[in-house]
Amino acid sequence: MGMRIPNSLAGLGMVPPYSLAQMLGMVPPPASSVPQWMHVTSRFSQFLVNLQLTAAQDADGRRKKAGVVSCLNSAYYGSTSEFDNSFYIGSWGKGTAIRPPRDVDVYFVLPSAAYGRFGAYGYNPQSALLQEVKRVLQRSYPTTTNIRGDGPVVLVGFDSYSVEVVPVFFVGDFRYWVCDTKNGGSYKQTAPWAEIGHIENADKRNANNLRPLIRMLKSWQACCSVPIKSFHLELLAVDYLDQSQWRFKNIFWYDWVVRDFFLYMISRANTFATAPGTGEYMWLGETWKSKAESAYARAAKASSYEAQNMMIAAGEEWQKIFGSNIPRTV
Repeated sequence: MGMRIPNSLAGLGMVPPYSLAQMLGMVPPPASSVPQWMHVTSRFSQFLVNLQLTAAQDADGRRKKAGVVSCLNSAYYGSTSEFDNSFYIGSWGKGTAIRPPRDVDVYFVLPSAAYGRFGAYGYNPQSALLQEVKRVLQRSYPTTTNIRGDGPVVLVGFDSYSVEVVPVFFVGDFRYWVCDTKNGGSYKQTAPWAEIGHIENADKRNANNLRPLIRMLKSWQACCSVPIKSFHLELLAVDYLDQSQWRFKNIFWYDWVVRDFFLYMISRANTFATAPGTGEYMWLGETWKSKAESAYARAAKASSYEAQNMMIAAGEEWQKIFGSNIPRTV
């Protein structure tokens, strides 16, 4: 399992909100020959298993997406293909989906002729485009009452899943225009493949620790109602792991991995993150900061309990962060 050094924050370049004596006290030396951290591997292994979509949930999400895509292909391309002119984005595209199931996010690429047709509209052609896509879907799903436009998205609210369709136009160089209906309407350029590649490459260079971390953080986001976009949380996870001393460690170290992420996240309040591909600067704000501070304090306490093999005490602290998906006992 490897040797764990008490001062786990060394090398982060930050001063923790604990004195050195307190920090050292968090991970006391072993009082006997009994190994420390006996429950970390089994606890976090089960946690990650509990976050995985079940086979039925995965199949249901893919079936819902296929039906929506087939409907749009029929309307815009005269085809019934369940796959053409579409691809997953968001957690389904990046391989970071968790349960309970969230929305299935999909780009649907409209034909270039539609761009010219809506370009003839005098005011807010983007809004008119989204309304047309909405009507197409309403005709195919007349019993689904929850179909609405929401920003650049047309949401189809099925009972088990919502499919969020983003109608787009292909620009070139793996970039797309999405509809922005604000201020009279405009198109915003996006680079979804760059976002997906950003996660894939970062996961590889960090010993496949990124996607597990993101899934755990999404569990925290949902459990504690953390007011931060999942996209921003993913970017912070990449930035953190790229400089973390735990980046090449295995699951035996995950208590420290998540604890030190929260400390890093706190340091990023009121800073910018950069979107892969487009280089857009995105303000992170600090509305989530108090949640991250609470999570850090609880994770620090849980980590100290893990070091002392206090299984239930550690599990109770972890559940305050992640909910019941992380086991109290193992």
